[in-house]
Amino acid sequence: MASSFDSILNGTNATYIAELYSRYLEDNNSVDASWAEVFEGFDDENRAVMDELQGASWAPSGNKVIGHADEDDAPVKAKPAGKASADSNRQDIIDSLSARMMIRVYRVRGHLIANFDPLGIEGRDYHSELDPKTYGFEEADMDRPIFINNVLGLETATPREILAILRETYCGSTGVEFMHISEPEERTWIQDRIEGIRNHTHFTPEGKKAIYQRLIEAEGFEAFLQVKHTGTKRFGLDGGESMIPALEQILKRGAQLGIQDIVIGMPHRGRLNVLTSIMRKPYINMFAEFQGMASNPDDVQGSGDVKYHLGTSDDREFDGHNVHLSLQPNPSHLEAVNPVVIGKVRSKQNLINDEERSRVMGVLMHGDAAFAGQGLVPETLDMSQLRGYRVGGTIHLIVNNQIGFTTMPAHSRSSPYPSDIAKGIAAPIFHVNGDDPEAVVHVARIATEFRQEFKRDVVIDMFCYRRHGHNEGDEPMFTQPMMYKTIAKHPTTLTLYGQQLVKDGTLTAEGAQGMIDDFNALLEADFQAAQTYKPNKADWLEGHWQGLVQLSEEEEHHEHDTSAPIELLKEVGESISRVPDSITAHSKIVRQLKAKQKMLEAGTKIDWALAEALAFGTLLVEGTRVRLSGQDAGRGTFSHRHCVLHDQDSDKKYFPLSEIDPSKQAKFEVMDSPLSEAAVLGFEYGYSLNDPHSLVLWEAQFGDFANTAQGIIDQ
Repeated sequence: MASSFDSILNGTNATYIAELYSRYLEDNNSVDASWAEVFEGFDDENRAVMDELQGASWAPSGNKVIGHADEDDAPVKAKPAGKASADSNRQDIIDSLSARMMIRVYRVRGHLIANFDPLGIEGRDYHSELDPKTYGFEEADMDRPIFINNVLGLETATPREILAILRETYCGSTGVEFMHISEPEERTWIQDRIEGIRNHTHFTPEGKKAIYQRLIEAEGFEAFLQVKHTGTKRFGLDGGESMIPALEQILKRGAQLGIQDIVIGMPHRGRLNVLTSIMRKPYINMFAEFQGMASNPDDVQGSGDVKYHLGTSDDREFDGHNVHLSLQPNPSHLEAVNPVVIGKVRSKQNLINDEERSRVMGVLMHGDAAFAGQGLVPETLDMSQLRGYRVGGTIHLIVNNQIGFTTMPAHSRSSPYPSDIAKGIAAPIFHVNGDDPEAVVHVARIATEFRQEFKRDVVIDMFCYRRHGHNEGDEPMFTQPMMYKTIAKHPTTLTLYGQQLVKDGTLTAEGAQGMIDDFNALLEADFQAAQTYKPNKADWLEGHWQGLVQLSEEEEHHEHDTSAPIELLKEVGESISRVPDSITAHSKIVRQLKAKQKMLEAGTKIDWALAEALAFGTLLVEGTRVRLSGQDAGRGTFSHRHCVLHDQDSDKKYFPLSEIDPSKQAKFEVMDSPLSEAAVLGFEYGYSLNDPHSLVLWEAQFGDFANTAQGIIDQ
């Protein structure tokens, strides 16, 4: 549509307006009074739009259109325009700026009126900053074309059209928080990814049926157990079943993008469902455990823990791509598994030289109250981009059932969302309605793509509900009567989605019910067969643990010779107490190393630091990897270790323990950890789980600093 304003905010005119605004900021009397009036009314969002027009501060636009090409050139006065033309242009510019401001605010705050809550308990229909009237658009203005310079993919659009697109993109079943991210490339990627498709994936009939089948398995399994073992604790996924197709999408899309190994950590809620639906633990095995049978063969000692704490592993194929999955066991201590999973991921990456962090990934599931309340969450997030601990991003899925046991969100967190803590590491956050499984799968796909593209953490906050009490024997009506009256009348996600597929012609009513009946028949057959079932293997002595055996009680108390030959000790000692010519070490360090040489020559008065270095060094030469981390571990709290020598004239570092026999020895790592105990110890424990052939150590800076890691130690 051609009109006088088609190029108001394009090309040189955008520069013109930006320069006017720059002059106004320097001196509000330097611009025409009509423009001063416009700029005077700007708030923070207006200024943000103007900043975008001006360009990045480090690469200012070279265009000059106010009347001179350079500040040293004499200004040239523009010809005065007629009053009607000037007023028209001024209104067109104001309209364009106002539309751009509204678009930006929807990108920032659109989630505030999105349709997240399946129960509809909290009204989210209105926010003043998302009202078009705030930007000067009354009903009479809603159908007037406005130039928006291909924002939202349109050159011109009416305010009504703009608003419809913005609400569809940012205020539907999905809301996105990404404008807090400081990296422009990441923000632009998310913006383009969701605006280009109006934040909605159009699934094929086969894709919809696959989602429906996953919901059948998720809901059907929980319902079957509720009938067969009424009141037995299982911490079911009832109300949050969309987590299963979301996980399936993360695995599938991850495999397509090169992921070969995924480590999963999660709490008790929905774990049995994940074990069967995602990890493919046989239903017959699960039912046998409910009937009191052992989960491991008779000759293998298990943990003795409850069913909803157990883990497993499996190999799965997605579109021809093989992926190894491992689900970590977890204690009742919520979020304690987080750093363990991250440490295991890092270990797997290191062992296959996955330096780009693109082949092994962690997926963590959380409850809403725990993600907001447990200190291990920010401790673990803090490690996400640190040299010794980064894993290329983790996907976090919050199963936000809007309650923590009996505690409502208003009493369990001070932030609007449980995910807000993740803004501290600039993670994008996708809020989504769990009763819209297509939207849940959609954001799971985008989250996986973002992780692979930028190697950063990403959060999915899935709003859902908990159909029963905290456990199946608990009565939620004691404390949340109104909420649970609503839940009692609310159809399940499977029912709602089945109705949707029948309505759009993907399935017939008979076909939808037939899929449910087939799955229930499978469960019944496995339930009957479980009465005589016996497990035939345990998988935790496979992989890197293959060839290792459990010690008998007598063997555990046997003393083993761990000494090293004196010649090897001397070789290691001589190497680690030498300063190469390539660096200039601190004079005090040089004296300390000479003192070590004297200890070695005398063979007496070996101090703790030297003994430790000799132990590490001999292990390295013998082929055992050593990884040490802790607060100030490289230097040592008491200035005793100095296993990293810092050149005094440059940023170069020298690691004596890595230079004993570089071509043959094993790898040595020492990491100065963040100021955290529990998360770092959990990380190192997780690292050790995947690598039994490494010595993995965590050092508490002082002895009693282990107190704050006690939960990891105990569990």
